[in-house]
Amino acid sequence: MASVPVPASATSAPSPEAEDTVVEMAQDHKAKPEPANLVFGTVFTDHMLTIEWSSDGGWQKPHIRPFDNLSLHPACAALHYAVQLFEGMKAYRGVDGKVRLFRPMLNMKRMLKSAERACLPLFDGVELLECIRKLVSLDEDWVPHSDSASLYIRPTFLGIEPSLGVKKPSRALLFVILTPVGSYFSTGTQPVSLWADAKYIRAWRGGTGDCKMGGNYGASIYAQYEAVEKGCQQVLWLYGDDHQITEVGTMNVFLFWINENGEDELATPPLDGIILPGITRQSILDLTRKWGEFKVSERYLTMAELCGALKEGRVKEMFGSGTACVVSPVGRILYQGENLIIPSQENDTRIASRLLKELSDIQYGRTPSDWAFLV
Repeated sequence: MASVPVPASATSAPSPEAEDTVVEMAQDHKAKPEPANLVFGTVFTDHMLTIEWSSDGGWQKPHIRPFDNLSLHPACAALHYAVQLFEGMKAYRGVDGKVRLFRPMLNMKRMLKSAERACLPLFDGVELLECIRKLVSLDEDWVPHSDSASLYIRPTFLGIEPSLGVKKPSRALLFVILTPVGSYFSTGTQPVSLWADAKYIRAWRGGTGDCKMGGNYGASIYAQYEAVEKGCQQVLWLYGDDHQITEVGTMNVFLFWINENGEDELATPPLDGIILPGITRQSILDLTRKWGEFKVSERYLTMAELCGALKEGRVKEMFGSGTACVVSPVGRILYQGENLIIPSQENDTRIASRLLKELSDIQYGRTPSDWAFLV
């Protein structure tokens, strides 16, 4: 197994031990879908990982078992008070046939941060990653033989104490399920349209916008459907009286433009507590800073600045980034009744296309990298 850097926070807590994992093999095996027919998150593999925790007994042995429904008490905290979080990562089958994860310790670090905020128990990220590796290895045949598909990994963490009291749960369940996926958007890599309106707010300072909690996503569905009614595919989330640009749907957002000082700049909002620290976001920042070809900034961006830059012809392209979609170009924004057309460079000079290729080359093993974690 490839070695990975260990953040200090990942090893400071009692934890389930991967070497104690109990494996129960599925007797029946489901048919695997064709990569071309995959619909995101609808078909699941033969096995799942479950790990229970209690304040009295601590972490129990990890179990890899046949995929099945969960049994939860009707009063459990996750159902009533959203004491819950999740992660999203992928396994890719490389051109050499090997299966790789992409920077998985960043997911473990983010999951620990979310767990602390949700008052759920901490764990050793290295040990949990090894449990996940065992699960993916067992269901390796489910990793699509395609460079346009992958195996999505969904770690989930629930407070399951059977009590209606609003408090830190004394029991918790961590589980991981796997699903083969293709493109997240039905339009593939075609530019998406956005509805920008301050009517709804995704996150606010002092809240949980920088954690990957289910409540952040469930509360966004209503605005998403209103965006569709307005003829747009996604919401461009705004914040504050100055209409700061924060995120695109469930993605981080990037703007490539000529800034107010006449510099070519790739900009994305800073991690100030309302922005989710995306693994793809961080990878884009790392890659483009390594290129050294233009200014790369984590800075505030407002709709007034974007509108002004569009009028002056200073916007080159805009795109979202995330694990599910990798990179998704933006083509149009509906803002205050006006359609703002986002220009795009030619394919051979487009930053989004270049980033998609470089990231995909690492994920599918075409480019060697220490960001790739062999299963």
